[in-house]
Amino acid sequence: MNVLFVLTSHDKLGNTGEKTGFWIEEFASPYYYLTDKGVEVTLASPAGGQPPIDPSSDKPENQTEATIRFKADNALQEKLGKTHPLSEVKAEDYDAVFYPGGHGPLWDLAESKDSAKLIESFYAMEKPVAFVCHAPGVLKNVNDAEGEPLVKGKKVTGFTNTEEELVKLTDVVPFLVENMLKEKGGIYSKAGDFEPYALEDGLLITGQNPASSEKVAEILLNKLQK
Repeated sequence: MNVLFVLTSHDKLGNTGEKTGFWIEEFASPYYYLTDKGVEVTLASPAGGQPPIDPSSDKPENQTEATIRFKADNALQEKLGKTHPLSEVKAEDYDAVFYPGGHGPLWDLAESKDSAKLIESFYAMEKPVAFVCHAPGVLKNVNDAEGEPLVKGKKVTGFTNTEEELVKLTDVVPFLVENMLKEKGGIYSKAGDFEPYALEDGLLITGQNPASSEKVAEILLNKLQK
């Protein structure tokens, strides 16, 4: 089994002058969950090469077993520095696709035609598509075969409005994930702030926040093993 991970290449947190990128836990936790069970993982990003890491995800209070393992994993660090350009990857080469979050994807992957086409291709081939935290925001311009929003009529979750308020970025992000999913017709639900929560609806798997990362990977692997 080979799963494609798609990471952001965007490192600017709006006009704040601060940096963003992908959230370490949302990458490391699913990566290790899958690879420890024999799944091969390929990494891609819009620009290729090294994707930016959100500095906030490296703070002491955001460390988990997976992030600690990641920081000591030289082989993975090297692999991460050589992500494939998104324009060069094809859905037919993989069994599923997984998007880690962090705020970065709201700027680049949410507006990327390459990303939208890739997700639509996976879905058309009846392969699972999985997203965690802010990554469900990447579904903003993704449609089904009928040209309707992919999330329309489907059970979905993603970073909540109240979670965005708690990290004080409501007025910084280009859009709120919860609002967008609802506007596109998704059947949105959530757990408490920063509690693990993940949903599957057919091929679509979504997780609410960093704590939901492994749960998303678990659902994804179960689906692949069926």
